[in-house]
Amino acid sequence: MAEQKDHNRNGKRAERSQTEREFKGFEDIIAGRNPCMEALRSGQNIEQIFVSAGERNGSLPGILKLAKDRGIPIKEVHPAKLKSLCGNENHQGIVMQKSYAADVTLEELLAKVTPGKGLIVLCDGIEDPHNLGAIIRSAEAAGAQGIICPRRHSAPMGAVCYKSSAGACSHLPVVRVSNLVQTAKELQKAGFWIYAAEADGVYATKASLADRSVALVIGSEGSGISRLMKETCDEILSLPMLGKVNSLNASVAAGILLYEVVRQRMEQA
Repeated sequence: MAEQKDHNRNGKRAERSQTEREFKGFEDIIAGRNPCMEALRSGQNIEQIFVSAGERNGSLPGILKLAKDRGIPIKEVHPAKLKSLCGNENHQGIVMQKSYAADVTLEELLAKVTPGKGLIVLCDGIEDPHNLGAIIRSAEAAGAQGIICPRRHSAPMGAVCYKSSAGACSHLPVVRVSNLVQTAKELQKAGFWIYAAEADGVYATKASLADRSVALVIGSEGSGISRLMKETCDEILSLPMLGKVNSLNASVAAGILLYEVVRQRMEQA
């Protein structure tokens, strides 16, 4: 029993430590009811909201309703976590994390795509902000038009993601969607070929990626691409694994596949 208590304490301590590492030193936190309400009213990009569990008095319900109307994720947490996020500021039961990414709609993103030359990355379950930031960095460098992420089960576009992207979050448009599979189908209607990065497909060097608009689906390292998404994709792309390790980091695989698209297009030009 004592060992279990120590394990739980260590786990909670590690979680708090990670939270502090992610937020310390970055100007991406808004604390307090009036500042949070004004941030929502002014249309600032808000990544997520942390609210003290069970607290719903005063102006808080109105703030949360406005956030829900905008589709911003809301997480109920212990008051101690709010304090760890904002330090000595008076949080009044609510803290917001600003987004470093420029959110756009799918329609706005597609309007910027040259037919037959589109390049978009769909992130399916990428919950590590370091990985997401690295994917965004590679996508921006490879000339992609944007990133598409689900509103749920996705890493926040906050300080850690921004730093990992080397600032690319500020330049590459991000579309947040409720249903990634449905969005993939909409991309297909718009002329995109959907390619999933998985181990059981054709080698990317053998696929025809130069003469069409391409949407690459990158799944999480743990569970990979979801079944429904995999069934929706037009083709599965793989990379040769010649060593004893049978998988790559998600962001590394994304970078290699993005530049395979670039290589083929440059050779065709």
